[in-house]
Amino acid sequence: MFLAILASNVRLISYWSESRGVYDDICYLRQAHLFQRFGWQGLDTNLAHETDGYLAGKLRSIGYPDWNDATRAPCHTLTADGSKSVMTPPPGTGFVLALFPEGFQVVPLYALANMIIAGFALYGVWRARESVSLALVAMFGLLSIYFMINPTKASYSMAPTMVVCALTGLFTARLFAGQGRRLPTIAIVGVLLGLSASFRIANVVLAAGYFLFFGLSFLIQRNRESFVSGLALGFAFLVGLLPVLAANLVNSGNPLVSAYGGPDTAAPHLDPAVLHAYLTDMQFQLAVMACAWTALLWRFANQAGARQLALLVAGNLALNLAFFATHPVFTQYYVMPVVMLSFWTLLFATIFARSPIGGRVRYEADGPRPAEMLSRSPR
Repeated sequence: MFLAILASNVRLISYWSESRGVYDDICYLRQAHLFQRFGWQGLDTNLAHETDGYLAGKLRSIGYPDWNDATRAPCHTLTADGSKSVMTPPPGTGFVLALFPEGFQVVPLYALANMIIAGFALYGVWRARESVSLALVAMFGLLSIYFMINPTKASYSMAPTMVVCALTGLFTARLFAGQGRRLPTIAIVGVLLGLSASFRIANVVLAAGYFLFFGLSFLIQRNRESFVSGLALGFAFLVGLLPVLAANLVNSGNPLVSAYGGPDTAAPHLDPAVLHAYLTDMQFQLAVMACAWTALLWRFANQAGARQLALLVAGNLALNLAFFATHPVFTQYYVMPVVMLSFWTLLFATIFARSPIGGRVRYEADGPRPAEMLSRSPR
């Protein structure tokens, strides 16, 4: 069934056009064009470099009325000093698009992303040792592959984001199941969380629950292990964030200042229209399912490490949902990254807890013990 849905997805993707009239698409493709044209110097998205008419041609192909007016180019903004006009999206999505030949970039990107997600689902099947775990993998695997078309097709940034969420979920589950060396696993999780912001700047919020958990762990334990774990996560996160910081430095002159403006940088506030849109959208139903699964993991887990993972997922869900509920803009995919990160984490945590291979929680001598982070309960 996984392979049947994957084949159907790839067939649909093969008919997609790169000129579907979405402004953000043009900007992602322009970033890819800059990388292919200038190499790493393509981080500089200044419209002054637009000497080959690429952006104007793309805008004209989708019927943009002001295609020949550089000052009205979509998803571009003036820097604070007004010296140049630069793109607002981070460089990651453009970079992965640049890996494929110009004019044939979106189809292979989505096809590859679909195959990777199907691979994670098949890995879950291979690791499942009990009927309950296998049933969960079957249901979620089918949904995850389907989600790679809807709503992932809404933004080119979502394809790589979904892959990073699956990978982060796997390593997060391994971290709390005691599989592998602890500090390297924390470092991998931190790098992946930071790297996710290169595809969508809002993905930086995906790390909120992780920093909350490790921060509280240190405040409660106040030992070397919890301090080193938090430090490793923070340093690795900054390493993963380097592409965004570099792009900010090149385009806005400050690594901590992005090119975004307007509604995207508005102060958080509750908007009844935005809340209503989320409550009537599929994202709300998925968020409720993730919350319910987290509660079940906390209630029935017989390892303290699994309970600590449930706390991390719960905190991350709460912070991310609060952020987007108070964001003035609604889309059909804003909440999907945290939902999918939560689902993948919970899925692999459930599999590892119920399988002979991952069921026994083990701790490395050189790292902190998750069972002791926020709980004194014995193993």
